[in-house]
Amino acid sequence: MPNASARPKHGRRTRRRRREDPARNELVSSSLESAQQCLFNQDYGTAFVHYLLVLNLAPVFKEVAKESFRFTLFKWAEELDSVGRIQDLFDCYEQALELFPADEVILNSMGEHLFKMGFRDEAAGHFHKALKLRPDYPEARENFYRVANWLVERWHFLMLNDHGRNRKYQQAIQKAVESGCNTVLDIGTGTGILGMCAKKAGAAEVYACELSKTMYELACEVLTANGMDGRIKILHMKSLDMEVPKDIPQRVSLVVTETVDAGLFGEGIIESLIHAWHHLLLPPQATQAQSGENEFREPSATGRVIPAGATVFGMAVECPEIRRNHRLRVSEVGGLSMAAAGELRSPVSCTSLPDDSMEPYTTERLSRVPGGYKPLTEPFTALNIDFNNVQELEGLTSREVQQIRLLVTQEGQLDALAVWFQLHLDEESSLSTGPQEDTCWEQAIYPDHSTKGFVLKPGDELIVEVSCRDAFLRLCSVAVVRDGHEIHLNKRLDSQHSGSPVSNPNPEAELCSALACLQTDQNQTKDFCMLECSEIALLNNHDYHQSFRSALAKLISQLKVACQNEEPGSGVQSDLAGRPLFYVLDVSEGFSMLSLIAASQGHVKAYSSVEKKKQQEVLKRLACSSNIPEEHLEFWLNHMEDEHGMLQRPSREKLWSAIILDCVETCGLIRQKLMEKASLARCLLEEGGRVFPEKIVVYGMLVESDTLLLESAVQGQEPTLGFNIAPFINQFTVPVHVFLDFSTLECRHLSESVELFVLDLMNANANYTNREIKVQATSAGRITAIPFWYQIHLDQDISVSTLSQNSHWKQAAAVLQQPLEVRARDWVRLAVKLHKSTISITAHIEDVPGQME
Repeated sequence: MPNASARPKHGRRTRRRRREDPARNELVSSSLESAQQCLFNQDYGTAFVHYLLVLNLAPVFKEVAKESFRFTLFKWAEELDSVGRIQDLFDCYEQALELFPADEVILNSMGEHLFKMGFRDEAAGHFHKALKLRPDYPEARENFYRVANWLVERWHFLMLNDHGRNRKYQQAIQKAVESGCNTVLDIGTGTGILGMCAKKAGAAEVYACELSKTMYELACEVLTANGMDGRIKILHMKSLDMEVPKDIPQRVSLVVTETVDAGLFGEGIIESLIHAWHHLLLPPQATQAQSGENEFREPSATGRVIPAGATVFGMAVECPEIRRNHRLRVSEVGGLSMAAAGELRSPVSCTSLPDDSMEPYTTERLSRVPGGYKPLTEPFTALNIDFNNVQELEGLTSREVQQIRLLVTQEGQLDALAVWFQLHLDEESSLSTGPQEDTCWEQAIYPDHSTKGFVLKPGDELIVEVSCRDAFLRLCSVAVVRDGHEIHLNKRLDSQHSGSPVSNPNPEAELCSALACLQTDQNQTKDFCMLECSEIALLNNHDYHQSFRSALAKLISQLKVACQNEEPGSGVQSDLAGRPLFYVLDVSEGFSMLSLIAASQGHVKAYSSVEKKKQQEVLKRLACSSNIPEEHLEFWLNHMEDEHGMLQRPSREKLWSAIILDCVETCGLIRQKLMEKASLARCLLEEGGRVFPEKIVVYGMLVESDTLLLESAVQGQEPTLGFNIAPFINQFTVPVHVFLDFSTLECRHLSESVELFVLDLMNANANYTNREIKVQATSAGRITAIPFWYQIHLDQDISVSTLSQNSHWKQAAAVLQQPLEVRARDWVRLAVKLHKSTISITAHIEDVPGQME
């Protein structure tokens, strides 16, 4: 920086004041006036252009026009979003940030659009910048917490808290480096811990790569804090794009990685290792032996991988929880037969042939699955893979489909194949992800869709196909052998075919049967409809739909009575025959049967918010089979140009008899903007109409749970393997943990359940944003969290709980920043806050008991 106190040199002329430019001033003045006029006329696009011109030509107006400019930007962005002009939307935000680079409101708003479009990394960056500019900005903080759940998944904390796993990796790396592997590449470095282990072990050169921008920046901070920013070269890129000498100067002698998921290959480890062997690693020892070279080669002249390989295991299981999330278990929903629905499939379905529209597996922690599981077979070995054999890696996808016969040991419904693996770090050390292990890993679950309740019996043989056609591990149950007869599970077979022998003595009958099955399969393919797992679980929630049916029937009955008491010509809505007609709007997210249940009440015209054509076709078929007139079911979004305008009158002269709001996300949180939607919905109701539900009561409980702590942040004061990582990864700690199964959560209850908060959707005057309550501890312990759930009141008499055994919802928990020690009978004061549908809870010990508020 120049010396500000130095005298100006002699002879330097004083800078002359810029001359006023009358034409420029006139342009600025007229553009500012035009911007304000366009804003008044709601012509936001033109107003935005005029504001850009004014603020670029005359920055002096920035502070004066900031609020109007923000408002114009946000309104114009809404319009661009509604017509799909996404690139134009982001261009406008970039132009706005050039003018106001330190505006936390614009940064947060752009982050919201990025998150909505799936750009989670970029969204996190904008929310983080907004928080740095204004740490007390609640919208940015809540958005950051929401995106943090996506970017830094909870398993990062579990892995760093898994001391046994960390030590085994460290020992394997140290042994490899000490044996001569002195150049190391860490693929998918995450926090940088494995690369730092290599450097600490004495590796001469260490490189690391990370694709996630968020994790890359975090790793850079961690390296700097541990004095390794100049000693480990970290690259923000995929290893598949790395080249020698462009990105690293030479091939390395060791690759370390943990780019594996619950299904082993789902993170792309096969592809990345094949590329590494061809482009980044020194050749393996086996290659040199095959070349006929007899001289001894130093380990530094050969390449190897940690982990060295893996063995995949599996077993068939019965599990009601898996079944209800992937297979329709009910014959009717809310009193409506589901026979005409056709086949409803979850997006998780596996065959030996790749299908881009389907996920081959999902994941569950079997040790914590609600209702437990029953093994139907002994564990079997599905696959062995050597990561240090490039020929084996390359041949994996071309392997023949392998058939494995499993002896059934227990009777039960075949619901899924559960899969886990043993990761061989080297010849001596390994890690297991098995369901009986104390591990940070979940298991891969391959749900069975074909059996429709097929019961396996001891002595049966289950035939399983194993393949890796697209570098994803695929397991599929294809048949059962019982008493010498083979029963194919991939076809719908009724009871008369269920025991068909392997060879049919009548070839003509066999051909006819095959053709019949083929025809049936074609019809099923034509009729099948994809639903999310949570949507299938919702359909299986019998109590939920029966409760809605009862509440709707009661309301419609009350409205009919009210109509009968009205004088003729009083403005009661009616159909063409002059009968009273009631309008019901269902704005549930995703696939919902509630509009159809409403229409089945008679004299009801129901509007559904279901968007997908296939799902609309299912509802139309069900309406037809239930004798619901075609004109009594409409799809509301088909009439809407913008889904944000969903809450409108059914027509200019009519109002809604009922509006059904989707209040709770499957993950256990209140839906965003719920109270704003409820406020608008109340204005659109006819006299006597109702918002469903009318009230939500939040309940909670004090618990001690080390599991929640381990899943929420890196615990303890000691460095992880001697490295300072916790302060950086713990930036992504979120105060509310979601997708909990409270029924199987490892915890101690320290209090009775207590009412925490009430949200009244029909009476705005009854609502509040803060509440303090006192809870008495029933046992001594450490309060680590307050799990919470909801009682959803459809009316004064009918309600459903999100904690019930058949609930399709999960629960959430507010995790305390610092555990709170309590004794039995201590009083704990909880401060509960609701901000834009986000619940936060803090706790402290009360010295003197008081009355519950």
